[in-house]
Amino acid sequence: MKISKIIISFFCFTLLFMNTQCDDDDLNSTTPCDQTVVVDNGFYDTATSDFYTLTEAVIVDNCLSITIEASGCDGNSWSMVMVDSGTVAESSPEQRYLKFVLSNDEVCLAVFTQQRSFDVTPIQIEGSNEIILNIEGFEEPITYTY
Repeated sequence: MKISKIIISFFCFTLLFMNTQCDDDDLNSTTPCDQTVVVDNGFYDTATSDFYTLTEAVIVDNCLSITIEASGCDGNSWSMVMVDSGTVAESSPEQRYLKFVLSNDEVCLAVFTQQRSFDVTPIQIEGSNEIILNIEGFEEPITYTY
């Protein structure tokens, strides 16, 4: 009787241990970006943003990394979205149009800086390896090579 309890305990422990191991698939499914660009023409057309200043925008790997400044109490409650119009300008290279949307309900006079990155792989164009990103409110277009 005691041996069967030991065998059952060992079996249960082995199952529990095997259940805690991570899958290789889980490791490969993550992206180094904070968020993903949303492609939605309706949202792009109607989206309104609270005031911010876009101070920097660069491509790092497949992430569009932006730095913004906005007033607030600490910036922890800010909600940020990068939305693509879904429209492709047929030029060489092709161009896409993006809009950054900040939701900021903080009513303090301090100014905070935050950096956020957005996965831009959903806006890649098949048959092309380079596109120009035009971000509303940012004077310089950004070249995205993939």
